[in-house]
Amino acid sequence: MTLNCRGTLVDLTTPKVMAIVNATPDSFFEQSRVKSIDQFKKKIDQMITEGADIIDIGAYSSRPNAEHISEEQELNRLLPLIDFIRTYFPDVLVSVDTFRAEVAKEVLERGVHMINDISGGQLDEQLLRVVARYRVPYILMHMRGTPQTMMKNTTYDHLSSDLIHYFNTNISKAKQAGIIDIIIDPGFGFSKTLEQNYQLLNQVEQLNALDTPMLIGVSRKSMIYKALDITPNEALNGTTALHMIALSKGAQLLRVHDVKPAVECIKLYQLLKNS
Repeated sequence: MTLNCRGTLVDLTTPKVMAIVNATPDSFFEQSRVKSIDQFKKKIDQMITEGADIIDIGAYSSRPNAEHISEEQELNRLLPLIDFIRTYFPDVLVSVDTFRAEVAKEVLERGVHMINDISGGQLDEQLLRVVARYRVPYILMHMRGTPQTMMKNTTYDHLSSDLIHYFNTNISKAKQAGIIDIIIDPGFGFSKTLEQNYQLLNQVEQLNALDTPMLIGVSRKSMIYKALDITPNEALNGTTALHMIALSKGAQLLRVHDVKPAVECIKLYQLLKNS
């Protein structure tokens, strides 16, 4: 499988690393946040050096019960970073984490290569059309409700079957809108209890039947640090353990806070797979 990122083809035969940068004051992992252009430059330099394939920038915190902000606030946080990275790192593939059509339009006008939507197109009906117009890959995540209400929506008839139905429905909508490259994200930590996150990871290979690239985002999440009774700062070892499981079940992109450990995990997985 390949992704066409505005003319740059990304071959997913070897899984790729998407590195997280948060232009937010309240994302759950403090070290993912950037508060200045200088701090942003240092983080991007490090991520590129360590082997990141895509930089994913978000300006709306999607942790449970996160503060809701306006489109204007989101753009005020995002645009200086987008302009900087497109000017000084023009060869770097950039994704933006947003569920809003107007925000997506503004960043795509500035050359962003991919849109990462936690809502699967459910929170802004115009978003799919915007992504289709710019012909960039679209990450379609599973979530119910909003970041403010998602943890009240954790009842399923059958978790993996319900997700397959959700993705079938929303992949169809995305294709009807004209989107060509679609990546699915099961949405670990979104509208799922701790136990459901592990049930989903145990069965996540079932989503391969959708014949769509799969992104896994478990990096330092509460499904790790709450299960181990530690903090997000201490959750790298658990993250790496779950990354290897995700790769063995078909993940083709890992969305991570820590690039070097993820790159090493993929290298070891490829050696194991090809041995």
